[in-house]
Amino acid sequence: MISPELRKKAFFIYMLLAALFIASLVASNLIFKKFFYWDFFGFYTFEISVGILPYPITFLITDSISEIYGKKKANQVVTVGIFASLFTLLIVLVSDAVPAIANSPIGNQVFSDVFGSTGVAVSASMIAYLLAQYIDISIYHFWKRLTDGKHLWLRNNFSTFSSQFVDTIAVIGLLSLFGELPWSKFWVLVLSGFLFKVIVALLDTPFLYLIVYGFRRYFKLDTGEEIQLD
Repeated sequence: MISPELRKKAFFIYMLLAALFIASLVASNLIFKKFFYWDFFGFYTFEISVGILPYPITFLITDSISEIYGKKKANQVVTVGIFASLFTLLIVLVSDAVPAIANSPIGNQVFSDVFGSTGVAVSASMIAYLLAQYIDISIYHFWKRLTDGKHLWLRNNFSTFSSQFVDTIAVIGLLSLFGELPWSKFWVLVLSGFLFKVIVALLDTPFLYLIVYGFRRYFKLDTGEEIQLD
């Protein structure tokens, strides 16, 4: 049991993590139409959307919240992220509908080319996002219970690998179904997207350890102990 003063600080940090989660999620839906390639030391060339860049951050954050604050708080952040994305979609749709003035730096066509598919992206992303995030949180806590709060690397990577595979298949499949991506690129994009997420998940494991260590040290938590904000 932590003191009321520490509880206030824990709540403030939780709100910061939630804000970073929502910002990363919304940004990934807005910037998805730009694609780039990344030559991974000559072994493999990734062809991926820039929308994937902030997305792994969301899984690092939900794993951090799951570890420190528990499954309920992680699911709450996921749910809030849905509403934030839908509200962003509404703003973009209204902005796309209103006509630009003659001397507007960005005209109707350019704006529509960049943001016109946001509705499709958000719809596809939300379906994939719901599946992936809830799977991630459920698997994470399954391994946490199974290992009695030990082996953080195991639950972090197993949960992320499973959920990211589901997310990659779902979002690329739906975007292809809606005509935003060519079916001929389906497996290339799935493989590139999933491998990229696996690499990022492995790379972010030390950061998760650092975050969890910092929380446990500052709030004097035992292994597997969670901060109860309710």
